[in-house]
Amino acid sequence: MLKWLVRLFIVMMLGAVLGVASLIGIYFYIKPQLPDVTALRDVKLATPMRVYSRDGELIAQYGEIRRIPLRLDEIPQPMIDAVLATEDARFYEHPGIDPIGIIRAASVWAVSGHARQGASTITQQVARNFFLSNEKTIIRKIKEVFLAWRIEQNLSKDEILELYLNKIPLGYRSFGIGAAAQVYFGKEVKDLGLDEIAIIAGLPKAPSMLNPIRSPERAFARRNVVLGRMLETGKITQAQFDEASKMPIKARFHGAEVTLHAPYLGEMVRQKMVEQFGEDAYTMGLHVYTTVSAERQRAARQALLDGVFAYDMRHGYRGPTAQLWKAGETAWDYEQIVAHLGKQPTYDPLMAAVVTKLGDRSATLVLKNGKEAELGWNGIKWARSFITDDRQSYAPKSARDVLKVGAQIWVREEGEELLLAQIPDVNAALVAMNPKNGALEAVVGGFSFELSKFNRVDQARRQIGSNIKPFLYATALEHGYTLASLINDAPINQWDPSKGPMWQPKNSPAVYDGPTPLRLGLAKSKNVMSVRLMRAIGLDTYIDGLTRFGFPRDFISPHESLALGAAEFTPLEVVRGYSVLANGGFLVTPYFIDKVTDSLENTLYQANPAIACNNCEQQTASEQSTLPEPTVDGAAQDGTQTHLAPTIAPHTISAQSAFLITDTLSTAIWGGNGWRGTGWRAARDLKRHDISGKTGTTNESRDAWFSGYTPDIVATSWIGFDNHQRGLGRAEFGGGAAQPIWIDFMKVALKKLPEHKMPVPEGIMTVKIDSETGLLATSGGTDEYFKEGTEPTRYAAPSSDGNQVYGGDNPDVEGPVSTDDIF
Repeated sequence: MLKWLVRLFIVMMLGAVLGVASLIGIYFYIKPQLPDVTALRDVKLATPMRVYSRDGELIAQYGEIRRIPLRLDEIPQPMIDAVLATEDARFYEHPGIDPIGIIRAASVWAVSGHARQGASTITQQVARNFFLSNEKTIIRKIKEVFLAWRIEQNLSKDEILELYLNKIPLGYRSFGIGAAAQVYFGKEVKDLGLDEIAIIAGLPKAPSMLNPIRSPERAFARRNVVLGRMLETGKITQAQFDEASKMPIKARFHGAEVTLHAPYLGEMVRQKMVEQFGEDAYTMGLHVYTTVSAERQRAARQALLDGVFAYDMRHGYRGPTAQLWKAGETAWDYEQIVAHLGKQPTYDPLMAAVVTKLGDRSATLVLKNGKEAELGWNGIKWARSFITDDRQSYAPKSARDVLKVGAQIWVREEGEELLLAQIPDVNAALVAMNPKNGALEAVVGGFSFELSKFNRVDQARRQIGSNIKPFLYATALEHGYTLASLINDAPINQWDPSKGPMWQPKNSPAVYDGPTPLRLGLAKSKNVMSVRLMRAIGLDTYIDGLTRFGFPRDFISPHESLALGAAEFTPLEVVRGYSVLANGGFLVTPYFIDKVTDSLENTLYQANPAIACNNCEQQTASEQSTLPEPTVDGAAQDGTQTHLAPTIAPHTISAQSAFLITDTLSTAIWGGNGWRGTGWRAARDLKRHDISGKTGTTNESRDAWFSGYTPDIVATSWIGFDNHQRGLGRAEFGGGAAQPIWIDFMKVALKKLPEHKMPVPEGIMTVKIDSETGLLATSGGTDEYFKEGTEPTRYAAPSSDGNQVYGGDNPDVEGPVSTDDIF
């Protein structure tokens, strides 16, 4: 017997030696294939790119992987207890591989025939998630075991657990418990209840099958298993178990908590980041801080929506989206209606609804959110039937004139009331900019990003109409003209017998005042004066002048219609051009990214725009049209911010010319004796004397514009159809269609800014002139600004009836000036 025991012992020892030798051999065979686990100390978890306003409100999140990395000390203890009880109860006791767990899992398998318990430790799961695939092979499992052992030699238990809790896939593209808490419950981890903690802790086993959105029944059962294990390990009491295990499942999908609606700006940022960082932009945890303020962005969007809806209501109702059932047919029940509406899109602020009952002046609706609501007469009475863009039917007298039971319609809220609505055919854009440095303050590229991702702010090239005239007049001032220079406001009639009738530009309205000073010509937007002025300075001179305002030469056609705005520019280019007038003559470069940081808030990029500054020491201007390489820019290598010396933007027109045009565009707002400026609505609604602006309307009212500014902010609004051939209607112009959008935005943008008129620059003087002749007044007269050296030196001589006329006895006047000499 003893001999057999000795032999058995020897065999066991040999087996043990062979086993150890085999393990050592396998280890050295596999060792060259094993990655360096010390890389886990510097691991960068893939996190999405997040875009913010300058005041920290979330605009957008990009990247399929959702992750919110957390430090272990930021994770509540019940969450840690739940995960450990479920995944690896002996985590803090074993060396990365748990022999007891392996034996227990094997015994359960032997008894039941099923693998009811997993044998992988948390450390093994970290090894698999960071370094290995999920293929089920023996060599992968062996690698996993050796990697787990090496990880335990290099990282502390807390470091391993923190990596696991941030890396584990938990369904719906959420990785880590921080993202799962947001995706399933819309909460931070610290705010989860015990039942919600148990749901998330139960997900690692099979996130696609056990998640509470796709399979609430399975999630319910799995949650109670987790709670049971927490009870077994003494981490919760029986009372806590009883309460949490009875809670209903209340999970639903939560996207990123976007708090500021600016999707067109978000897309601009996304494109710029991908251009700079490639596809890594979606996973490297970039935090992009834009230049827009949340308050102004909200105001811009609301102003655009109000302007579009106002236009749409003026032109009539185009009818319901669909008729779900007709008179005499069986009406749909509530469940059918809600199921149908649930499939319809939402174009905020529009909501789909179905009419279930009609009164004489009201309608009962079921809304997409399942609620019943009353649509009153105030929300219906606007709906004259649309015939054409210029014609509508008579106003309705009853709700039955507009709607039928079973109609699927759109509604929107205005205050406490519901209004009948429709998806607008028309579209619009608004962009605002700081004229001192080019920072965009608000960007709204259209009515709905969901309907159309085409960004009309920087992609839509449209004719700008009379919005171009200030640049023509400014160019003339740069070439010796003054605001008192007379241009003949008279019809232009050209006839070439060999070619027939030629171009005949007309004023709108068709009123002609004869010889008129430049100030009034611009303030009243006289078309024929613009054409004559352009001919006087020369077409090439005018084109060169437009490029000084940043307009691209490639989109400027050398035709006389250029004087009236036939060129096609984007709203962003237009707002940049007006900023030159607002800031004293500097061509600043628009930018919308202020700062980019990594996930740890280390600065990768800091904007250093060229600025407008009349009193600053001149430096070489640097136009930042591209972002720097993805290295630390504007920051020292240790992450501390360095101070970048500001540069001065190119000074492309004189401060004097910018001031003179700005003062004239103030006249376009406030008007003069007995007449209103084209922008009179701004004077009425804003009641500020530091605003300047200009309307613009193109042929057949295809485009309506308003651009205006103070020294602190400049904004451009546009409204029109994406179909370039469709006009807004005969009664629609820049002042009535586009300007209200600009005004509503400026009401908010200017409310915290005191009145701040542009200061009179050096080199400007004031003299009294005779408004009819542009010469010095001998008595009375009107104050007018001039660049020093350009003021008139001749006096208007009084006529026999006491009125002043050209020439007279003044020695500076050689003789009477004929109107034929006036352009």
